[in-house]
Amino acid sequence: MKFQLHIQDTIDLLLDQEDTDGDKKITVEDKGPKVFNITSTEGEQYVVKGTYRLSNLLQELVIAKNEGEDSANVSIEHIEELPVTRISRMIKDYYWKGLTRTMDEEGIVGLLHDTKNEALQSDKLRLYIPYQDNLALKHYKGLENKLPIEAIRLPQHITPEFVRSINTKPGILSLKLKAKNNKIKGIPFVVPGGRFNEMYGWDSYFESVGLMVDGKVELAKAMADNFQYEIEHYGKILNANRSYYLTRTQPPFYSSLIREVFEITNDKSWLKTHLKTAIKEYETVWMVPEKRLTKNGLNRYLAEGLGFPPECELGHFDSILKPFAETENISLREYEKAYADGIIINQELDDYFVHDRTVRESGHDTSYRIEGNCADLNLVELNVMLYKYEMDFAELISEVFNDNFETYSSDYWVNKGEARKELINSYLWNEDKGLYFDYNITENHQSNFVAVTTLTPLWANLCSKEQAKKLVETAIPLLMEKGGLAGCTKDSRGEINKDRPARQWDYPNGWAPHQMMVWKGLLNYGYKDFAQELIYRWLYMITKNAVDYNGTIPEKYDVVAATHKVFAEYGNVGTDFEYITQEGFGWMNASYQYGLSLLDDQLINKLNLLEEPDTLFK
Repeated sequence: MKFQLHIQDTIDLLLDQEDTDGDKKITVEDKGPKVFNITSTEGEQYVVKGTYRLSNLLQELVIAKNEGEDSANVSIEHIEELPVTRISRMIKDYYWKGLTRTMDEEGIVGLLHDTKNEALQSDKLRLYIPYQDNLALKHYKGLENKLPIEAIRLPQHITPEFVRSINTKPGILSLKLKAKNNKIKGIPFVVPGGRFNEMYGWDSYFESVGLMVDGKVELAKAMADNFQYEIEHYGKILNANRSYYLTRTQPPFYSSLIREVFEITNDKSWLKTHLKTAIKEYETVWMVPEKRLTKNGLNRYLAEGLGFPPECELGHFDSILKPFAETENISLREYEKAYADGIIINQELDDYFVHDRTVRESGHDTSYRIEGNCADLNLVELNVMLYKYEMDFAELISEVFNDNFETYSSDYWVNKGEARKELINSYLWNEDKGLYFDYNITENHQSNFVAVTTLTPLWANLCSKEQAKKLVETAIPLLMEKGGLAGCTKDSRGEINKDRPARQWDYPNGWAPHQMMVWKGLLNYGYKDFAQELIYRWLYMITKNAVDYNGTIPEKYDVVAATHKVFAEYGNVGTDFEYITQEGFGWMNASYQYGLSLLDDQLINKLNLLEEPDTLFK
């Protein structure tokens, strides 16, 4: 049944009655009657009841309005839609579109309105272009006459000193373009959402998992093509395509992405070029001695920039700088500028910022697990990811390329993987505690910080059956909360107070990439019941919050309270919208679609009824 409604009149009446706190959303916190009568243009009437259905009505009206309509045929089926069905449909048909970008003319026009441009200290958007990409240089130079942009060619060799020199002139980095029918088109990519309006490293992999579930393999393939472009032109998969990230990579998932795309497309020629690039990344980014490869044979993150991370807001490091400014008898801002310009040399600060930038390279910015020592740690998850690279290379070469790829055999990579596994078991596995821990290469001992990353070896099939059993039985009870897995245990996080604020990757918060890796890992080892419970808990939390808060799907959750109301640094991206979220949040969308693809039908039925997980799983 459909009701023909005048859009703006109905929105105005609906919000006037139901949006009592004036935030242009209808949530459980509004104090309206929660009952709204709609009348079609033919005089038919229907009563919409409850927060969820009222917010659905608002969303349907706004979708029609965004399409340029004055009146709309509002579907009662969509207003009454089951929550799981609706959230999944909105992600597939609406949110992915809202998150998709390109770096051609159309995409650049969108970037001109990016909120981060307010801090560019220029009336033009700066576009930095790789030295060898003549197609992009010509395209962007041609746009200078039409748009307020400045196209800047990067030097052939990019050094940390050069990156620091342009930190006061930040801009966007070009991604892959292609020429077709005398037109330049950008290779599309998906952004996380909100203020994150660029292509991020590990976000892109997890987003692609969701895209492939939703039948959008060409978009996932395009993400891999942009990864390849970054490696070939910038030397690494970037933290994100902003100029100040040129010295920083992110957690390595490239081999997983190309393998999973290939499993759908079976495009051997495409895989061949990407496998070659992935091996190049492995060797030139991760396996260079004394950089990201440490003396014990395991790996670390090591962001190679200089000075402050420029993406941080003014004053972010005031507490760190204050003692040094007082010693020099100058103001904080004077000290900050002099240090940033290289006028003041401070080795203690230099060391501090090596670790700070490296935390950001790890993707886990920030966490007490790695604060102040990140560049000294062989992190469990990083070495697990690189083990997966080695085994992916081995299996693809064996199964797709008849055990002969360039100069490599599958045995070469198997031996690499087995050697890494031995090192992981030696340095990172703790048999007595039944957990994997990070290893400090400076102090020569394991950490005792219990983080959800302890479970990532399951994702890469790295554990023996005995290790997996011990790990699952030990770690899951320590980390499982009402809404899924917490980033760490409360004991590991320690006491929080005004001098020691909460960190967003720690307890009580939970994040999509961890959940997705652990689900897959549990299924790898046959722990279906554990996987089903964890998937249900995570999806319940997302569904309940979307039902109660006008479709909200944010960056992260407090999994202890099972709420999107997270009280930690940086806030929670994806909660600041009016009427309807246009995007959700990238990897959160993906976790929902991926989780649904794994969840048993009977649990999906219970999810639609919002049955409490603590009641369901006793």
